[in-house]
Amino acid sequence: MISFGLTEEQTLVRDTAAEFAKSELRGRARECDESFECPQELLQRSWELGLVSAAIPEELGGGGMAPGHTTTVIALEELAYGCASLSAAALAPSLFVRPMLDFGTQAQQEEWLPRFAGERFFAATLALQESQVTFDATQLRTTAERQGDSYVISGEKRFVPLADRASHILVIARQGEPGSLSNLSAFIVPRDAAGLSIGDTRERSIGMQSLPWSRMALDRVRVPTSARLGGDAGIDGRRLINSIRVGCAALSIGVARAVTEACIDYAKERVAFGQAIAQKQAIAFMLADMHTEVDCMRWMVWKAASQLEQGLDATKAATLAQDYVNRKALTI
Repeated sequence: MISFGLTEEQTLVRDTAAEFAKSELRGRARECDESFECPQELLQRSWELGLVSAAIPEELGGGGMAPGHTTTVIALEELAYGCASLSAAALAPSLFVRPMLDFGTQAQQEEWLPRFAGERFFAATLALQESQVTFDATQLRTTAERQGDSYVISGEKRFVPLADRASHILVIARQGEPGSLSNLSAFIVPRDAAGLSIGDTRERSIGMQSLPWSRMALDRVRVPTSARLGGDAGIDGRRLINSIRVGCAALSIGVARAVTEACIDYAKERVAFGQAIAQKQAIAFMLADMHTEVDCMRWMVWKAASQLEQGLDATKAATLAQDYVNRKALTI
């Protein structure tokens, strides 16, 4: 039997994220967007919610909550309802934590996860996107070559969130021939690594102005074999890409929901020819369609997240959800 009810933990996460979005993010969104800034004190307050550390095991200092993908997308939607850009910045460290939870060896988890369970915001991120016009994760140009007891990484990345302040960056690179997600590997690269340069000029992205994006160049950056996430086993590239797809889609749902509710409120207040326009059948039908699309997007994303939690191949569900959200979120 299918149930759409939330667990007690998920309800707590949803309510916590929703309250923070309402009390902190919504009121600061325009100011931060126009100034192209994400205040450090706002990142710190978001850190204190414990959303990043919640899934880290208790023995490593975290909350010990079941590391569910559904819980993550619930939190992302609620935060994005306040501001997608600021919420993406606040949860950017999860781009490092989630793959570490999914693929990291025990030694790697013991070394890295406690850093995200402290009281202060710990900036780390993931570098995936590249400069191709139509980016395809199966065709990465960033490569990693094994040389003795180290790997040499070369390539360029763009739209790397928080790269301007991240202590470490999880760089996704290709090993072997292009054409498959199974050739992807992830490497933990410190920001001061020789050969790594991070652009001084922040990249701009409409709708995400307050999220610090940066370009990165890796010129034969050498890291030890212990820096390869998952050790000899590596990562499941398909699972990693699918989790990123559903996370991005969840952010878009939060924005679409905020737009829908703003339209409904406006339609109730706007009076034309002696009555609120919400009472006009044509307007009411449009608002109903918007509400329906938001629910459809949410169920598709939840389905993909649920499959990820169960260890199933969520490629179809995640791809369909991402495609549907990309098209519908822009037309609401």
